[in-house]
Amino acid sequence: MPTEIDDVLERHATELLALPNVVSVGIGEHAGQPAIVVGVTQRVPSEELEPGERIPDTIEGHEVDVQELGTPAIELPEEGRNG
Repeated sequence: MPTEIDDVLERHATELLALPNVVSVGIGEHAGQPAIVVGVTQRVPSEELEPGERIPDTIEGHEVDVQELGTPAIELPEEGRNG
């Protein structure tokens, strides 16, 4: 059964994924409480972003935890590599 935070994430996932450097969104924990987790390729200081590009600290009362993940990469099996 979905929880309230599931519903909140569902409502906001598309807009979060459209922000610069955002590569994933999900639900996790922050300071022992359920939180919306946003994965980014790299952290960027807020002052370098336009107001509409910033990840909010909270969404509908739920903490947002930003985690730097780096650039996603696909690793091919040996037989799929060229060279």
